[in-house]
Amino acid sequence: MTEGQEELTKTEARAGTTPHVTRYVLGVGLVLVIVIFAVILFVAR
Repeated sequence: MTEGQEELTKTEARAGTTPHVTRYVLGVGLVLVIVIFAVILFVAR
Protein backbone atom coordinates (compact mmCIF):
# COMPACT_ATOMS: atom_id res chain seq x y z
CA MET A 1 0.00 0.00 0.00
CA THR A 2 3.04 2.33 -0.08
CA GLU A 3 3.35 2.53 -3.84
CA GLY A 4 3.49 6.02 -5.28
CA GLN A 5 4.70 7.56 -2.04
CA GLU A 6 7.04 10.50 -2.61
CA GLU A 7 9.64 11.93 -0.24
CA LEU A 8 9.79 15.73 -0.26
CA THR A 9 12.40 18.04 1.19
CA LYS A 10 11.30 20.84 3.53
CA THR A 11 11.66 23.44 0.78
CA GLU A 12 9.64 21.39 -1.70
CA ALA A 13 6.91 20.74 0.85
CA ARG A 14 6.38 24.44 1.59
CA ALA A 15 6.86 25.42 -2.08
CA GLY A 16 9.39 28.16 -1.37
CA THR A 17 12.20 29.45 0.76
CA THR A 18 12.19 31.33 4.05
CA PRO A 19 14.15 34.60 3.88
CA HIS A 20 14.80 34.84 7.66
CA VAL A 21 13.40 38.39 7.80
CA THR A 22 11.78 37.77 11.19
CA ARG A 23 15.08 37.87 13.08
CA TYR A 24 15.85 41.31 11.65
CA VAL A 25 12.37 42.66 12.41
CA LEU A 26 12.59 41.41 15.99
CA GLY A 27 16.10 42.82 16.42
CA VAL A 28 15.19 46.25 15.06
CA GLY A 29 12.02 46.33 17.15
CA LEU A 30 13.93 45.46 20.31
CA VAL A 31 16.51 48.19 19.65
CA LEU A 32 13.76 50.75 18.99
CA VAL A 33 11.97 49.87 22.23
CA ILE A 34 15.19 50.23 24.23
CA VAL A 35 15.96 53.59 22.61
CA ILE A 36 12.42 54.88 23.19
CA PHE A 37 12.50 53.84 26.86
CA ALA A 38 15.91 55.49 27.30
CA VAL A 39 14.58 58.73 25.78
CA ILE A 40 11.53 58.63 28.05
CA LEU A 41 13.77 58.00 31.07
CA PHE A 42 16.01 61.00 30.33
CA VAL A 43 13.15 63.34 29.37
CA ALA A 44 11.08 62.51 32.46
CA ARG A 45 13.83 63.61 34.86
